[in-house]
Amino acid sequence: MARAVVLLSGGLDSATVLAQARAEGNDCYTLSFEYGQRHRAELDAAKRIAVSLGASEHREIPVPVGLYGGSALTDPDIDVPEHGGDGIPVTYVPARNTVFLSLALGWAEVLGAEAIYIGVNAIDYSGYPDCRPEFIEAFQALAALATKQGVEGRPVRIEAPLIELSKVRIIELGIALGVDYGLTVSCYRADAQGRACGRCDSCRLRREGFAAAGVEDPTRYA
Repeated sequence: MARAVVLLSGGLDSATVLAQARAEGNDCYTLSFEYGQRHRAELDAAKRIAVSLGASEHREIPVPVGLYGGSALTDPDIDVPEHGGDGIPVTYVPARNTVFLSLALGWAEVLGAEAIYIGVNAIDYSGYPDCRPEFIEAFQALAALATKQGVEGRPVRIEAPLIELSKVRIIELGIALGVDYGLTVSCYRADAQGRACGRCDSCRLRREGFAAAGVEDPTRYA
């Protein structure tokens, strides 16, 4: 069975990606990062999801990108917005996906994994530069150049199966794959019990997605 590393944040998208990777026959190894985000609720969710969806191993790694600040997700002096705006939103964490994929690439080589799965999405989060297809393509090229596997002609594939799906389609896919979305936490401002604020952009997109899909929203709200 082929091995895959799956980036697992604990949110709706990454849980769906893990289910997709498993459905494609992969032996999955999940990876989460404590990067200075506002709460641990999503990291606790990631552990639950990894067990629920049959990951062979789950690891949580501290990565201090939040020490730089510059993002509403890591800097308490920057308010989390309740409405989206033009351009790159303040919830963008500088270079986050580049760092995460680089660390996943190292583990993938050690495991002899064939692929890394990441739940980036260019539809609902089009303001993030590291969620675009161009970014994934560029990192794929890097993986081919910067690793032993790549030089030997077996580069790790970077899989982003949700990148062009709407939130509705992601939810429909996850339900078909048996994802329990009640285990996930997507809120930027979740409390210690993992309850969502119901007002941030992430909560809004999630709630609208369930409504449009005609599916009961399992989110716990504060």
